[in-house]
Amino acid sequence: MTRAPLTFADFWYVVAVSDRLTPGQVMSCTVRDEWLAVFRDRTGQPVAFRDRCMHRHSRLSQGQVHQGELHCPYHGWVYDAQGQVVAVPSEGNRFQFSRARCAKSYPTREQNGYIYVCLGRPRPALPPYALPHQGEPGWATVRVVNRFENSVTNCVENFIDIPHTVSVHPGIFRQARRQELAMTVVREAGKVTATYRQETNNLGWFSRFLNPDGQTIQHCDRFIMPNITSVDYHMGDRRQLWITSQAVPETPTQTVVYTDVAFNYGGWTQFARPLVYWTTQKIIGQDIRALKIQQEVIAKYGQQFANTPADRIHEWVESIHRELEQGRDPRDLATQSAEITFWV
Repeated sequence: MTRAPLTFADFWYVVAVSDRLTPGQVMSCTVRDEWLAVFRDRTGQPVAFRDRCMHRHSRLSQGQVHQGELHCPYHGWVYDAQGQVVAVPSEGNRFQFSRARCAKSYPTREQNGYIYVCLGRPRPALPPYALPHQGEPGWATVRVVNRFENSVTNCVENFIDIPHTVSVHPGIFRQARRQELAMTVVREAGKVTATYRQETNNLGWFSRFLNPDGQTIQHCDRFIMPNITSVDYHMGDRRQLWITSQAVPETPTQTVVYTDVAFNYGGWTQFARPLVYWTTQKIIGQDIRALKIQQEVIAKYGQQFANTPADRIHEWVESIHRELEQGRDPRDLATQSAEITFWV
């Protein structure tokens, strides 16, 4: 049975790290070309308005918050947490409340130490993604935020793409060894999952630390519609690593990515935090440059890719995005799977 229409706007997107939105502060954010003013109400709950005063179209994000109400910087109109105008200075004591005076507001949620906004209709079955191992005993997490000059689609494909690692991250991540790998790729229920086999120690500079016994690595990459990637490595009994990225589209070619790296290295976990942070940011910086170049070429020549079998994971991500662009629910797509070998 076909589900109700579903679009990109109906999902939850990160707009801020929770502890960076303090009471009395208002932040300017952009999601899918929609300007947002985000602040906290009297109770500390996040509020998101369209970043436009309905009076003379100033930016509400440039205003001030007093006792949980947002004051426009241009003529001082005051909006409560529901978006209603509750005071107009120029009208003085003659101000009369009107439901027609109301800013456009959006649903918000706070979870995982992030503030999320939904621009469309939230679906109970599609909540914000639950980050793995957050706060669990024995685990530590490193969080970084970066901006990419490319689309969400190309960003998420990069995050779950193995072949580029030997060229873009030589040494730090993998070495070119002409090693044959096998993967099972499955597209199902709005997700694409790639499970890899035959990996052992091609993990770059830190192979001896990450997998000192050379055990077979359990490695799985996942795409969860419309903008989440999850990469997990289990290296024997003593090393585990989960990398979750939430790619938020500001514009068609500007993407903000919130990355959480959760790791459990046994007794080394807390000592490894600075190294994990440095390595994460180093690798992301290299990807930022690679994706900037890709977008420059796309802008000049268009996006017409020549695919290899290893790109099946990307083709299925793109098929999910096409469904959303057409207002269809990708969970209605037929389940597909493929067995693929490739070399790195």
